[in-house]
Amino acid sequence: MSLPFLTQARAPLTCEISTVNEYGEHHSVSIPAERALTVYVDKRELVTLMTLGAHPELLVLGYLRNQRLVKEVSDIESITVDWEVGAAAVKTRHGIQDIEEKTAKRVVTTGCGQGSVFGGLMDEVDQIKLPADAGITQAQLYSLVNTIRLKETTYKSAGSVHACALFDTTSAEPGMLLFVEDVGRHNAIDTIAGWMWMQGNKAPTLGTDVSSLPPEGALRLRPGKAGSAAPAGEEGESTLAASPTAFGPDGLVFYTTGRLTSEMVIKSAQMGVPIVVSRSGITQMGHQVAQSVGLCAIGRATNKRFVCYANPQRLKLQPELAGARPPSPSSSSSMVMP
Repeated sequence: MSLPFLTQARAPLTCEISTVNEYGEHHSVSIPAERALTVYVDKRELVTLMTLGAHPELLVLGYLRNQRLVKEVSDIESITVDWEVGAAAVKTRHGIQDIEEKTAKRVVTTGCGQGSVFGGLMDEVDQIKLPADAGITQAQLYSLVNTIRLKETTYKSAGSVHACALFDTTSAEPGMLLFVEDVGRHNAIDTIAGWMWMQGNKAPTLGTDVSSLPPEGALRLRPGKAGSAAPAGEEGESTLAASPTAFGPDGLVFYTTGRLTSEMVIKSAQMGVPIVVSRSGITQMGHQVAQSVGLCAIGRATNKRFVCYANPQRLKLQPELAGARPPSPSSSSSMVMP
């Protein structure tokens, strides 16, 4: 399988501004960057994404995958990002068949930083097959949430961003494979989808199997304005290499700080991820999709609190780990004062 050439364009993730507080005091604070990235596919303008700009090439790759515009990662020859002009140039090997028809219909979504998807949201949902035996223990869930809590993030320093992460739970202690922040949760999940594709994940939900990963370090990206691929083993200032251990869909858990809407659940399922954890809640349509594809949706996950909204059979409960139950408001006196 031929992987596409990706640049590694960089841009500052935050900027400093001067503010005034309620006492009239002047302070310098960090705020997240937000920049427009216009995507061109074979010189045809496709979409403009508003993004933080952490991993723009992976964002574009995952966007094309999750929009179902490209079936195989090998269909893409290169993705070149240039922040001086705010553009990402995608070159395919054979073009995208019926691209006009595929992009003619837009669905306005609840997505922040994106806002619409091409085609029908429910297209191909009935074809999704998630691993039947995948699951997570309550202890692993707590460990995962604690890992996110302890991580140094742009949100802690500047706020106003969403975060997504991909975990491998094949061992007792979940391992974080990738952590991404962006101005919108859809950008973050698309970036993770692009990373998974570069590691050999071939969307097992659409009837294919997860291929073996390339050797560790087989793909390294050299930083720079446009960037270039470096040979295996050559060290760069920043690398995006395969995980040291292969990962399969059975052990994958996706985490997001954003709400679980239908499009977030669909994208997770399209990526072959059977378990999704959110710091926020779920919508009615998100719940319906999760139920239909067998995805375990866990929300309101903070500290030791959580709510499993769909397919709890994938969650091995260990209630003793939750500690003492807090007093219920209903248990207080219901006496009516005269």
